[in-house]
Amino acid sequence: MRSPGAICGLYTMRAVDRVVFAMRVVFAMRVVFAVRVVFAVRVVFAMRVVFAARGVFAGRMGIADMSEVKIELENVKPMDIEKRSFEIITEELGEKNGLMIPGTELIVKRCIHTSADFDYADNLCFSENVVEKALDAIRGGASIVTDTHMAQAGINKHALARYGGEALCFMSDPDVAEEAKKRGVTRAAVCMEKAARLDRRLIFAVGNAPTALVRLYEMIENGTLKPELIIGVPVGFVNVVQSKELIMRTGVPYIVARGRKGGSNIAACICNALLYMLSSDRGY
Repeated sequence: MRSPGAICGLYTMRAVDRVVFAMRVVFAMRVVFAVRVVFAVRVVFAMRVVFAARGVFAGRMGIADMSEVKIELENVKPMDIEKRSFEIITEELGEKNGLMIPGTELIVKRCIHTSADFDYADNLCFSENVVEKALDAIRGGASIVTDTHMAQAGINKHALARYGGEALCFMSDPDVAEEAKKRGVTRAAVCMEKAARLDRRLIFAVGNAPTALVRLYEMIENGTLKPELIIGVPVGFVNVVQSKELIMRTGVPYIVARGRKGGSNIAACICNALLYMLSSDRGY
C-alpha cells in the first residue's frame, strides 16, 4: 500500500506532465497558426501583385478590365510583312535612328529584325568606312567564308553570285576534321586556315566559334592573311568577348557585335544586309 506522500507525489507528477503536454499542444497550434498566417500573407501579396500588374496594363490600354481586351491582327499582305516590320523597328528605335553611323542603319535594323533584340542598336561596332569597303569587295567578286553551315545556308547566294562570289563553309570537310583532331584544335580554326589558302578575295562571317576569330587574328598578325572584311558576331561565353576585341585591333575592316550576343543568324543577316544595299528592292 502506497503512503499518502507517495500518492501525492504521483498526482503531482501527473499534473506536471499534463501541464507540459498542454503547453506543447498550445505551442504546436501557435506554430501551425503562424505558418498559415505567413502563407495567407504571401497569397494575398501575390494576388495584389497580379491585380496591380493587370491594372497597370489595363490603364495603359485605357480599359477597366483585361477581359475587355480585343485582340486585333494587322491586315498586312504577305509581300509587305518585312517592310512593315522595318517600319515598326524604326518607330521603336525612336531617337536612336539619328544616332547611328550613316550607312550602317540597314545593318543594325536587319540584326534587330532577325533577333527582335534592340540591343544591336548599341552593341554593333563598325570600323571606319567599313560599309563602303565591304560593298566594293562584294562588287569585286569576294566570297564569304562562314564558320557554320547554318550561316552559309542563310546567306542569299543568288544575290552574291551576281557579283561572282560564293558562300563557303569547310566545317564538315573530312580533311578539316582530321587535322583538327590531330592537332587538338577546333574545326573552326582549321576551317579558317583552309580558307586563307584560297587565292581569292575573302569576307569572313563568324557567328559561332570565337576560336575562328582568334585564328584569324593570329594569321593577320603574322602576315599570312589579309581579308576584305571580318564579321565577328560569335555568341556565347568562353573567349567570345575577348576574340571580338582582338579583331577590332587588327586594322582590318570589321563589323563586330561587342559583348556576348551574336549567332550564325546574325552573321548571315549582316551579309544579306550588305547584299541588299547593292539592290533597291529591299533597302528599307
